[in-house]
Amino acid sequence: MTPPSATPPSTDAVRVALATVDDPEIRRPVTELGMVKDVVVHPDGSVDVALFLTVAGCPMKETLTAAVTAAVSALDGVTGVQVELDVMSAEQREQLRTMLRGGVPEKEVPFARAGSRTRVFAVASGKGGVGKSSVTVNLAAAMAQQGLAVGVVDADVHGFSVPRMLGVGRTPTRVDDMILPPVALGVKVISIGMFVPGNQAVVWRGPMLHRALQQFLVDVFWGELDVLLLDLPPGTGDIAISVAQLLPGSELLVVTTPQQAAAEVAERAGSIAAQTRQHVAGVIENMSWLELPDGSRMEVFGSGGGRTVSESLTRALGHDVPLLGQVPLDTAVREGGDSGVPVVLGAPDSPAATALRGIARGLSRRRQSLVGRQLGLSPAV
Repeated sequence: MTPPSATPPSTDAVRVALATVDDPEIRRPVTELGMVKDVVVHPDGSVDVALFLTVAGCPMKETLTAAVTAAVSALDGVTGVQVELDVMSAEQREQLRTMLRGGVPEKEVPFARAGSRTRVFAVASGKGGVGKSSVTVNLAAAMAQQGLAVGVVDADVHGFSVPRMLGVGRTPTRVDDMILPPVALGVKVISIGMFVPGNQAVVWRGPMLHRALQQFLVDVFWGELDVLLLDLPPGTGDIAISVAQLLPGSELLVVTTPQQAAAEVAERAGSIAAQTRQHVAGVIENMSWLELPDGSRMEVFGSGGGRTVSESLTRALGHDVPLLGQVPLDTAVREGGDSGVPVVLGAPDSPAATALRGIARGLSRRRQSLVGRQLGLSPAV
């Protein structure tokens, strides 16, 4: 703190400092969101900052208070900071929701808008147990580490596991009918697991599954994302069809293991793109081999499955479906999933982390293909 003899800062200087403080959930400056109620600078250098919270029970109010205190305390002449918290009125929350939706009060899927710049990857597999969820969270964490704005939808409603894998242990904040997703490791994430008590099973059929996915896309405030990853349930059921309907521009990432039986099932998961008119961005082979202490490799699940799926889908779909990478078996992947710290962050030099980061970099660089897409052009008469 500055000694009392220093000149106190101006109110404008305090507001400039507050503009550097982002709301922990919305990830935009509190000044831009209309959250600054008042600023008072006293002659002795103490500063009172009054803030509006979006909701009374905001779980991040202590984080926000600490960030405001740190930003204002860094100004010359400040001897102390007092933060007072208030709550937005219903009218203020409505204005906030409309502003966050880009001035559009009605609900819509933001990633389906014409001109959306968000790459949407639906991570699919033909069968369970191939590591689809661990691939999803590690790609998300790696992309966020690259500086991209990333979101993850845990669309595997019956088998949700993403919250544990990303270390998320709290429920999202609601601003009336808008849901603010928790942020973990720089990734915004939503899952049905955040809304059910304990380890309770979700027993839903098609229409409810579609509504849940729709709510995750429409009611959740995602902000400006570079990449959205969806962890799909295994197979080609209701959720896969709903993704194609709600996100027609989404691209499929097919995860398989080297085992030929798993590869055959994975081909079916990828071939759904021929019916839904989605683009398959590529194939990821997981659990490719186990690296032994002497440097040799043990192919626990055989070999060639990823290449087989890549070549088969290339023939079936009429466009190149590359093998994006092979991820070796690594105990660090399992440990990271259990601890909530993905292997790309927790053990960045491990073989699996290196492979996953390489896949993430490749996806970040690749442009969307126009193969099989309608361009809206009509021949001149």
